[in-house]
Amino acid sequence: MLPFYDWLLLASICALGAMAPGISLAVVTRHTLHGGHRAGAIAGVTHALGIGIWAAATVTGMAILFRRYPVLEQLFSLAGALFLLWMAWKSWQAGRVPLPPADSGERSNVLHGAARDGFLVAFLNPKVALFFLAVFSQFLEADMAHAARVQIVLTAMFIDGGWYILVAIMLGRSRLLPWLREHHHWVERATAVLLVIISASVVINTLTQNRLTLG
Repeated sequence: MLPFYDWLLLASICALGAMAPGISLAVVTRHTLHGGHRAGAIAGVTHALGIGIWAAATVTGMAILFRRYPVLEQLFSLAGALFLLWMAWKSWQAGRVPLPPADSGERSNVLHGAARDGFLVAFLNPKVALFFLAVFSQFLEADMAHAARVQIVLTAMFIDGGWYILVAIMLGRSRLLPWLREHHHWVERATAVLLVIISASVVINTLTQNRLTLG
């Protein structure tokens, strides 16, 4: 197991990474708006699962492949950009119709969508692997015990999932949620625009890196 000071440092870095505003927070917020705190929490749990996969890949050395073979990172990035565009289109379309009640018969579809989007937003983001590669390199050792590696992965997962579950519960039970639901068309359109901007940024960065690699 990691020494307590090392674990505390690792947990602090993972918490800062999870709390940074970005597309993951937007996805959890959107699904909380649609399905209440339960849908937002499910998105947070599956997001943590995607984070856990990258964390496990990092501690087993698989993330190093992205540095050796940049084309793999580029392919994941482009796949993630396409997924963001698809989410932007869905969000824009959702803004054109009334928001169904959180307890409507469509609840199972809402929860399924929350689980899917939460996982794919994390899994299709190769930057997560590179982040963990930079962070975990301070703690990983060649002869590190298996228990310590599992501890690193679980720390990243539980902090990420715990943060987004907390966000979903706080937002889902706040007085702000009814107002957001009432004005959901503006929220959906703003989310769609944000997703398009992020997707375009990912594509531009990927193509720029590809030119630099070829050059």
